[in-house]
Amino acid sequence: MAPSIKVGDTIPHGEFGYIPWAPELEDNLACGVPSKISTDDWKGKKVVLFSVPGAFTPTCHTNHLPPYLEKHAEFKAKGVDVVAVIAANDLFVMSGWARFEGCKDKILALSDANAKWSASLDLALDLTDRGMGVRTNRYAMIIDDLVVKYVEVEPAPGVTVSGADAVLAKL
Repeated sequence: MAPSIKVGDTIPHGEFGYIPWAPELEDNLACGVPSKISTDDWKGKKVVLFSVPGAFTPTCHTNHLPPYLEKHAEFKAKGVDVVAVIAANDLFVMSGWARFEGCKDKILALSDANAKWSASLDLALDLTDRGMGVRTNRYAMIIDDLVVKYVEVEPAPGVTVSGADAVLAKL
């Protein structure tokens, strides 16, 4: 199914749970302070949002998030204010994954609980048959002042159109 959101559309309102980076999170026994971020917080900002089916899952963990972290300076040099990853995992899992990957304050790890926001854009992925329930699909967006400038969904397993290199090329 193709996403219902297209280039030129304004993104719908969404709220995501997350745990903001803080130095206390260097202690693996710290859990952080749960918070929320809204798409409204992206007004006037250039945002790169990429979505993965799950934290710590093989492709997401080794091939999707790491290049975004490695190329963070390149995104900033192209005027990106926010780089964020979303998944249907809860905010504590997203925070743990971001800490494990070394994201600190470079990449926001946002929880799209039950893939609610992604589903509203026809970007959810039903992995119930694999024991994973409904997840966020693997996709990427460039959002500038809440308007979609790029949106692509992976056509097959793997990372191509939603990867860091593909998104950098469209900035």
